[in-house]
Amino acid sequence: MNKAIFLDRDGTINEDVGDLYTPDKLVFIPRAIDALKLLQERFVLLIVTNQSGVGRGVFNKDEYTRFNSYFIKMLKNQGINIKEVFCCPHAKEEKCVCRKPNTYFIEQATKTCNLDISNSYCVGDHPHDMEMAKNAGARSIFLLTGHGIKHRQELTFQPDYVADDLYGAARWIRNMIKS
Repeated sequence: MNKAIFLDRDGTINEDVGDLYTPDKLVFIPRAIDALKLLQERFVLLIVTNQSGVGRGVFNKDEYTRFNSYFIKMLKNQGINIKEVFCCPHAKEEKCVCRKPNTYFIEQATKTCNLDISNSYCVGDHPHDMEMAKNAGARSIFLLTGHGIKHRQELTFQPDYVADDLYGAARWIRNMIKS
């Protein structure tokens, strides 16, 4: 079975600038690319992102798809292979089954990628990323980038680790594997 890293996108890999759907606003968080390179040595990399801007009408699905293609291309140009991007396009009020902290996308990925969830990690800067990990039986790493510092007090349980950034999370995971 494979092990995976389920990554949030905005505030985890790239700066959270609000509704991100144009390439001119994409800025990768320092050391995020290095972190992804470390992680992909032993894990399948997957992105799970809530993009409520689609559901709220800020941007449409085509704009999201174009941006996501650009985003994945930029990562690929850096040697990063993202296996799949799972996107919830719904507004929070729609209470859909695919919005984090629901485990819908983790369940899909588990089937298609033959994943060992108990040895996989969810990494993000929102409490719903940690809740998704707990709900799925994965390990959880909370980041202080993006909205992490602002939302840290809202955590309902202690994640497996709290990291300053994705690079700190990647190093911690690497050390956990060695021990």
